Amino acid sequence: MLAISPRKIVHIIYLAREGTTGAAQVHAFIDGLNEDEQASLTAVAWVGRGAFEPEDYDEAVATAMAEATTPTADYLLGMPHVAEHLENGLEALGVDITGEEEDFLKQGS
Repeated sequence: MLAISPRKIVHIIYLAREGTTGAAQVHAFIDGLNEDEQASLTAVAWVGRGAFEPEDYDEAVATAMAEATTPTADYLLGMPHVAEHLENGLEALGVDITGEEEDFLKQGS
């Protein structure tokens, strides 16, 4: 279903929450994703903010691909509450990130 691993999305969520200290890192991380991963990431954020229903995820990905006129990192980082939208999107899509969160936090320690 997702063209991006939940682990990568968790990484982006945590970097985005760091604010200005994580902005350059999250920008570079998103820029390093391939086109499919970037479209999937955008679609997850859209589902999380209610622009698309979870069952319309594939349509959201197609829309993200078709309407990609701004670099994905610029677009997403310009979105207020992007971390919350990503987290809500994963939850709405039924993706359990508990294990990825624990692994991510252990790596940072």
